[in-house]
Amino acid sequence: MSIDSTSAAGSLLDQYQIKTETKSSKDLGKNEFLNLLVAQLNNQDPLAPQENGAFIAQLAQFSQVEGIEKLNTSMGSLVSGYQSSQALQASSLVGRKVIVPSEKAVVDTSETFKASLVLPQSSSNVYVNIYDSAGAVVNRVSMGEQAAGNVSFMWDGKDSSGKVAPPGTYKFEAQAVFGTETKGLYTLLPANVDSVTLGQNGGELMLNLAGLGSIGLSQVQVIGQ
Repeated sequence: MSIDSTSAAGSLLDQYQIKTETKSSKDLGKNEFLNLLVAQLNNQDPLAPQENGAFIAQLAQFSQVEGIEKLNTSMGSLVSGYQSSQALQASSLVGRKVIVPSEKAVVDTSETFKASLVLPQSSSNVYVNIYDSAGAVVNRVSMGEQAAGNVSFMWDGKDSSGKVAPPGTYKFEAQAVFGTETKGLYTLLPANVDSVTLGQNGGELMLNLAGLGSIGLSQVQVIGQ
């Protein structure tokens, strides 16, 4: 009476394949795989040893498992390094001013407000309407004819009657005339960084702007003083 050791060892490896699908990588790894491979060699039938091709295939599986573990370790190091870099960026941005695409800005009307707009093509007349937090028109900055590109504009903080407006959040509506049409434009306005939120799992760093909410670091056009 003979015992089919090869079948028994094969079923052991089959069980390993099933377990790797249901258990986490922390439970089964390269060491467990190697132990199972050695058990198969010890229990194989001496009169019918395992063929070289099958043995090499199993060694290749072992190399693959080991390579995946090394890759996971390397990726963990990369993520950790990226998070450290984010923390350094965060500490340097708090309290600084950035230029971001926005239609609103917190304005200190005691000094001249400087910003810019994006003009896709030349226009015969470019202007910016300024609204207070209640939606009332405060003033208009007229710039006349302008060439395509980033166009700077300034507001002296005064309303249409020449009085200094109160400090607060204002909306800037930029428009340009193209032939017989008038179209809205994107504005790039300054904002102060109050705090930052580190991205989770390698996500983007978020800037928390004073009076404006959060915006991704990738949307920042200029970082000022």
